[in-house]
Amino acid sequence: MTTAACGPVDGTVEVVDPGVPGERPARCVAVVGASEKVFAGHFPGFAIFPGVCVVEYVQRGALATMPEREPGGRWVLAAVESSRFLSPVYPGDELTSEYVWSRKDGGWRCRASAATGRGPAAQIRLRFENRDADGAAAGAGERSDQDVRARGADAG
Repeated sequence: MTTAACGPVDGTVEVVDPGVPGERPARCVAVVGASEKVFAGHFPGFAIFPGVCVVEYVQRGALATMPEREPGGRWVLAAVESSRFLSPVYPGDELTSEYVWSRKDGGWRCRASAATGRGPAAQIRLRFENRDADGAAAGAGERSDQDVRARGADAG
């Protein structure tokens, strides 16, 4: 499976192994092409792939390997909970990423690591939520109504 989307990077992410939650991590690969448009300004004469672009590739791989998607909603990135950049990524590097998934609070959390042939490049934690057609978190309206009723009862 190959995924591409609109964003700061031009390349695609290929799923090498969809993984099995609790047994083995999912794995993806993306080649950072020398023609990526971000290299024009980052940095002329010494191109380094920006960290936000590494996060974008990791996020695309995460969406492609997310386990157990429920029908009727759409999973979206709700938060980049943490990111740690360990070494630079250069034009022509193959960026390999691994994903360890866990279910929490009705959403999915993903611990991802990205590496090049030179070693670890980044560690990133992502959180995804299932959104309804209106963009609200699935079930959020129900909780909000309960909160309003509880506040109304407390006020009287």
